[in-house]
Amino acid sequence: MKIAFVVQRYGMEINGGAELHCRYVAEHLTRHAEVEVITTCAKDYITWKNSYREGSESMNGVTVRRFRVDKERNPIAYGRLQEHIIRSAHSEEDELRWMDEQGPYSSELIRFIKKNQNQYQHFIFFSYRYYHSFHGIRAVPHKSILVPTAEPDAVIHFGIFRGLFHLPQAFVYNSVEERRLIQNISSNYQVPGDVVGVGSRIPERSDPAAFRKKFGIYSPFLIYVGRIDQNKGCGELFDFFLKYQGESKSDLKLVLIGSPVMKLPNNPAILHLGFLEDEDKFNALSASEMLIMPSQYESLSMVLLEAWGMGKPTLANGNCRVLMGQSIRSNAGLFYTDYQEFKRSLDLLLRRSDIRSAFGRNGRRFYDENYRWDIIEQKYLRIMEAVKN
Repeated sequence: MKIAFVVQRYGMEINGGAELHCRYVAEHLTRHAEVEVITTCAKDYITWKNSYREGSESMNGVTVRRFRVDKERNPIAYGRLQEHIIRSAHSEEDELRWMDEQGPYSSELIRFIKKNQNQYQHFIFFSYRYYHSFHGIRAVPHKSILVPTAEPDAVIHFGIFRGLFHLPQAFVYNSVEERRLIQNISSNYQVPGDVVGVGSRIPERSDPAAFRKKFGIYSPFLIYVGRIDQNKGCGELFDFFLKYQGESKSDLKLVLIGSPVMKLPNNPAILHLGFLEDEDKFNALSASEMLIMPSQYESLSMVLLEAWGMGKPTLANGNCRVLMGQSIRSNAGLFYTDYQEFKRSLDLLLRRSDIRSAFGRNGRRFYDENYRWDIIEQKYLRIMEAVKN
């Protein structure tokens, strides 16, 4: 069996989001099938500038085929067009023009899929909202499986997607909330699918003392891992944390791991460590009091699963239905919808180590029962077998 994963970006340097999700799944399925990845030469998700060399390469046992982006995205023009479509009456042509601007616009990638479709049993498309998925699924609907990574934002209500959600042979959902969202919008109940998610590379051992010594952090701290972005709720997190710290007069710190695309507060209680290798990241999680996940728009949150896999409690933004639902199903963390809930939840978790420990045990159990790699792999294989039959 030969499978093609189709995703907007792919590379060892791309360490988050749907792209990392795709890479993890592709690499694990090499044990069961011949796996290739079809992607672009882009590394930057804002402009889609061509950075990688065009052509094929082997990466961790996966053949990666890269195609050039025809045109870079102009973020300002793109933002204006999206704002117009969201706020004003518009046509289907406007939405199709938005899709071209959204990108990454690679006509050669789509041509390759059309021309070589008989070489692959399945095309697994990641992220519904991008050019490669929209046009790729329409090119090979009879061989398409979609991992939508959908969030409840304005874009998912665009008319062009209601029809798209009827075309794949199956869906691989990240959560029950994501499945409910897509089915409510498109009424595609006849398209089979399963809630799968993704595993991670949880280390057998971690060394919190090594992290504290290496980075000189000896105070208790909360940890955030991911892109540091207003769209990820980081602005609100900084406001809430600094207000809490000012009121509590504690030496609590907030440690940030990831690349910033916004200005960071100039405050000694907020420590930005940048991108860390996995060993340091997992040591940091182990040393922390808990993980904070402030995003309002998520289809899963891999780092939440990693924290639970490490036996760490979490505090998540309850305005995101996925994060709230996962927190309830796992019984491994609390969630908040405003500052007062943030404060009360944080007070409780910091004061009660027994509750943190209980949440940690629940999180580890939830991870082991749902997100071990053998479970994830078998779910993908069952979906592909059902489509084949």
